[in-house]
This record gives sequence, structure tokens and C-alpha cells, in this order.
Amino acid sequence: QKGIGDAHQLMMSATPIPRTLAMSFYADLDVSVIDEMPPGRTPVATKLVSQRRRGEIVERVRKVCAEGRQVYWVCPLIEESEKLELQTAVALHAELTTTLTELTVGLLHGRMKPDQKAAAMAAFVRGELNVLVATTVIEVGVDVPNASMMVIEHAERFGLAQLHQLRGRVGRGADESVCVLLFEEPMSEMAKARLKVIYENSDGFEIARQDLLIRGPGEFLGARQSGVPLLRFADLERDVKLIEQARDAADELLRREPGASQAHLERWLGGKQEFIKV
Repeated sequence: QKGIGDAHQLMMSATPIPRTLAMSFYADLDVSVIDEMPPGRTPVATKLVSQRRRGEIVERVRKVCAEGRQVYWVCPLIEESEKLELQTAVALHAELTTTLTELTVGLLHGRMKPDQKAAAMAAFVRGELNVLVATTVIEVGVDVPNASMMVIEHAERFGLAQLHQLRGRVGRGADESVCVLLFEEPMSEMAKARLKVIYENSDGFEIARQDLLIRGPGEFLGARQSGVPLLRFADLERDVKLIEQARDAADELLRREPGASQAHLERWLGGKQEFIKV
């Protein structure tokens, strides 16, 4: 803000993806971490619940709303299909409207017109809706302090960054809040690992670190945001100090022998060094 320093770009992330975190490990990013919660907020409790206990969760929603608070119920985007997203949200909305007859249940999804989405969200903010059934359109930019419960359908289908981002929609007021992750069995080992991480951690940076270990960092000079790392031998988790030493050595090499460093890049990266010129 004061224009002091040499930085030309400031990157901010509440939930770093593996690629972003890995870039901070490699070089060229100095990292500052804000690890305190805003004043007046309490951590969100996370619960893992099987779909077999779905009825219990519906009753919990009823109780929370009877106490004057509000609830998000999030549906997953199961496939790259807007039609499927709409059907899933509409079916759940119909189910809860029939079951929770004493409550007002709203609907918000990506196929709605902008004014319809704005109206649904505004009604929830004003407290006119007890429950908001939504897709992941509520992932960012939503702040409703009275919403103290979130239920995420088929949580095993979501990535860690998305789960953490969604969970952050509750716990914005003074009331104790809970995020219920409904999962369907059987699950893959990777899905189990993801749910274990989100259950045990509330720190977005630690979640990103675990996500990095599970999925890999992806490409730093390409578009892939996760996957097999470019390093041939070093391990981002195990060899942090070694990577820091290598970064310092690389800086010195660039300063002393810019021509030699270019030859080194061509050897290790092949054609990818062209991205560096962009």
C-alpha cells in the first residue's frame, strides 16, 4: 500500500491449491501467513456423517432453524453437466420442502438468471429463508453471520480446497457453527485421505500442504494445477532445506553466469523454457 519494496505482484489466497503452495517452496514467492481468526469468531466444528444417517441430519437442521439460525445445504457438481447440477439441486430442494414443512427452503444454482440468484441470496441474508439449498455458487463472496450450519452432500467428491472454502461460509458470527460432510460408501483411498485432512485441520495453509502431498504440485510453467512434480529426486515435504539451498545457489548462478543458466534450463526443461520469456 505504501509503495515500499520491490514487489510488482501481490498474490492472496485463503485456500492455496497445491500448485500455489509448491511455487512458494520453489522460489520467487515470499510468503506471509495470517494464522489468527478474526475477532469474535470461533472455529467451525467438522463432522463426518454417512448417508445412512441422513435422517438425523435433517432433524439437526430442524433444531438449528428452530433456534433462529440458518443452514446451507450444498449439492455437488457430479459431472461437467449444467443439467445434472440443476436436477440435483432441484431434487434436494423438493425433498427438504416436503420434509421440513414448517421451514422456508430456498434454492440457488448456476442455471438461474442473475436477478433470480441475487434475489435468493438476498432473501437468505435478510433471514426470510431458513435453509438455502445451493450448488458451489456460494463458495466465495457470501457472508451471512446468522448461518451456523452447513451440510455438504457427497463430500467425498469435492477437493480439499473447495471443501475448506465452502466450510468458511459458516462460522462468521458469534454462534458455534458446524459443517457436516455427508459421504457415500464405499470411498476410494484418496477420498478417505481428503476427508481425514479436512476433518483434522482448520488451517488453510496446512490443508494445502496435505493436498500437495496427496495430489502433487502440477506444472509451474504450464496449466496443470496438480499432478506429478517436475523434480526428479527431491521431495517438497522432505527436502525443504535442500530446496532453499538450491534456490540460493540458482540465484547466484543467474547473477554470475546468465548464459550458463539458460543452458541448464534447456537441459532440464526441454521446450518449456520458452514459457519463461512470456
